[in-house]
Amino acid sequence: MKRNNKGFTLIELVIVIVILGILGAIAMPKFIDIISNAKVSATQAGLGSIRSVIALKYSQNLAAGVTTNTYPTTLTTGDFFDGKLPTNKLNNLTTAIVVAAPPATTATSASAGWWFITGTGTQAGQAGAYSDSTQDTSLW
Repeated sequence: MKRNNKGFTLIELVIVIVILGILGAIAMPKFIDIISNAKVSATQAGLGSIRSVIALKYSQNLAAGVTTNTYPTTLTTGDFFDGKLPTNKLNNLTTAIVVAAPPATTATSASAGWWFITGTGTQAGQAGAYSDSTQDTSLW
């Protein structure tokens, strides 16, 4: 009587599982960094869109002869090509609000993804993104 032993032994399976666990432990932190970097990049791209709309509305106001308060006081979905304000991927909010001064470093907001300054002062026209409290967005 011949025995046909095909397959893997228990020890071989355990060794493969241990190797896969080690590889997973090495790869997971890199994957988490990729997700974080993607959120930052997407938020910076959205901020570029916000700033472009502010510059466009500023130019339109100047061309129309508006001499005071030439920066927009609101940003609406109609201001954007696709009819949507960009989403701030750090806090998943789309609302843009007017502020008096730029928020500091990792400032967060429960209601807005973006901020911008209107009026005629030296900071007028600046725009930025609120953070998820982990990213310093003040230098963007």
